[in-house]
Order: sequence, then C-alpha cells, then structure tokens
Amino acid sequence: MGACKAPISNLLLPSPPSSPPTPNQNATTRRLLLFSLPLLTTATTTNNLPLSTTGAKIASANSRIQLNSCWALAESYDPVSQAEKEASASISRRVSEAVELLEKGRELQAQGDFNEALLYFTLMVENYKDFAFSDYGRVGRALSLYEVGNREEAIAEMEDVSISLKGYPEIHAALAAALYVDKHALLLAENQFSIATMLDPHYTDLSYVKETKHWPPSLVSSLQQFITLS
Repeated sequence: MGACKAPISNLLLPSPPSSPPTPNQNATTRRLLLFSLPLLTTATTTNNLPLSTTGAKIASANSRIQLNSCWALAESYDPVSQAEKEASASISRRVSEAVELLEKGRELQAQGDFNEALLYFTLMVENYKDFAFSDYGRVGRALSLYEVGNREEAIAEMEDVSISLKGYPEIHAALAAALYVDKHALLLAENQFSIATMLDPHYTDLSYVKETKHWPPSLVSSLQQFITLS
C-alpha cells in the first residue's frame, strides 16, 4: 500500500509537436512527382493503344516509303540510251535534208527548170537512197532525164521504180508514154497505163499531167501520142 506513484502533473504534460517538413523536402517531392508524370502518361497511353492499330500505322508508313522509292526509280529510269538518242537525232537530221532536196527538185520542176531539178533529184537519190521515200526522188529524176534528152536512162529508171513503187500511178503513166513512143511497145504501154488509170483516172487528162503534176513538155507530148495512138 505504500507504493510510490508518479506525479499527476507529469502525465498531463502535452507531447512536443512534430516538426514540419522543411522546404527542401517539399521541393524534392514535387520535382519527383512532376518528372514521373510524362513517363507514367506515355507508358499508360502506349499500353492502352491496341496492338493492331500500331501495326497498321507501321505498315502504312512502310508502304509510303516503298511507293516513294518506286516513283523515284521510275522518274530516274531512261529506257533510251545516249547512243540511241544520238542515232535518232542523226536520222531525223538526214530525213529533213532529204525532204528539202526533194521539195527543191519539185519546185524547180514546176518552174520548168529541169536541168536544175535533175541536179537536186540526183543529190537526193544518191545521198539518201537508204530511205524508202528516195524512190519519189527517182520519179522526179526520171522525168527530168527524159526532158534533158537522156531517154534511155530515163526509161530504165522508170522501169525500176515501177517495181519498187508499184501502184504509184504517176510512174506507171510516164512509163506507158515512154514505152509507146521510144520503144514502140504498145502492149507493155497499155499494161502500164491500165494500172495508172485504174488507180487514178486523171492521167487520161493531159492538162492534169501538165499543170498539176508538172510533167516536162516532151513527156506530155509522148503521153498525147499514146492516148491518141498517133
């Protein structure tokens, strides 16, 4: 009964208050929270995207890259080599030169200058005989030869061209006139003239060969003799 008891005043004393967090601790906690937010947001967003959507976007990007590469290759590809381009340019230039000679010869023929026309037709035929249309130069050359007096060569040229240009009515009509007058080959002349007039009936008209086709006077005269059988 004589136990010692602690004074009541000591039991009623309040406990000392806990010390508030220092400013440095608050700042550190806030920085950690802020730095962690983007990472958490990114991770959460990525995890929430469906796998199929991500794969589709990657496939679409790859397709665009491949398509752009194909277009770039197509634009840079040239199927014609430099040598082929140069050869084509050379042929085009020669064609232009040949046509110019042919047109000049025909112009002189229309003016009645058959000696000069013969020169241009001959240049065209000799220098550009690898072109198929050089046969038209041979037609002009044959007509000019006939006028300047070289009828044997003219007829030989006509006969040759009547084969290479078979179906070209002018050469058949001219050959018919020459064969009748100079070779006295009426049957051959009739055959050639039949081909010519079947393809173009205008060759029965002397004014047509004189004014439109610009035949030389000597060949017009031969055609007249053949038509009238005189």
